[in-house]
Amino acid sequence: MNKPFSTVFIPPMIDGVSASKVFLPLKSQANTIYEHLTQQFPHINANEWMQRFEDGLVYTTHGQKLRVDSIYEGNQHIYYYRFLPKETPVPFEHHILHETDEFLVVDKPHFLTMSPTGQYVQETLLVRLKKQTGIETLTPIHRLDRETAGVVLFSKRPETRGLYQKLFAERKVEKTYHAVAPFKPDLNFPINLKLRLDKGEPFYTMQIVEGEPNTETLIDLLDVRAHWAKYQLKPRTGKQHQLRVHLNHLGIPIQNDSFYPIVQHKSDNDFTAPLQLLAKEITFIDPVDLVKKTYQSGFELLL
Repeated sequence: MNKPFSTVFIPPMIDGVSASKVFLPLKSQANTIYEHLTQQFPHINANEWMQRFEDGLVYTTHGQKLRVDSIYEGNQHIYYYRFLPKETPVPFEHHILHETDEFLVVDKPHFLTMSPTGQYVQETLLVRLKKQTGIETLTPIHRLDRETAGVVLFSKRPETRGLYQKLFAERKVEKTYHAVAPFKPDLNFPINLKLRLDKGEPFYTMQIVEGEPNTETLIDLLDVRAHWAKYQLKPRTGKQHQLRVHLNHLGIPIQNDSFYPIVQHKSDNDFTAPLQLLAKEITFIDPVDLVKKTYQSGFELLL
């Protein structure tokens, strides 16, 4: 490896993807950086790492491109870019609803993952927005499941990001969701449901357990058409799959829910039955200008 440059290298954004940073420990059994990375990240195919080196997508913190045969030197950071050879296109578009100096308000469609993970990089909302706006510092302030559509906020400036994240962490954001689920005449609304949730089986699901409630949702009935109804959900807490588990507990699982009550594995390119759950509105006091803000999704769930 050549001696580092004296200037500070800031890796550029490439096609909406920012560089990832990884630390190389002082000692490793590997002789080359390539070998070390394949050992440290066994879930990533070795050929994928090989391709990154061959495409010049692995750098030192001083901007030098590393090669497949670059000798391992520990106690340093390196940068690399993550691209996938094949991604299933998500045939739904996002919409920027509003923009301030501090954040973007975005309408996320169903089936679009928030950030690069697993089999999605380009087909994620974050990368789409970075490509569209050119703002590399964009970061989700909160998150929605891949299956859920609706309003989500992205921070533009690292300097104020923590202020907005704190709002969500301290439950100072009022969230309103809409859901389509079966109509059950014996339920009397509104219902303020409090349950204790914990990790379920499979691991990516949640289950109801005994103990002090750690989730709370105010549920009301908006409209009824034959055997289906539209519900308004106001979560007071933000546990994973909270709304899906709560409605399933009431015997009215959300339409097209592939996890509750029974896990049903669908193909990644099956976009025929979106989960009928929509983050319809958020309201909060902006911590920067102290003005009350309300933003609504342009999407609607139809009965």
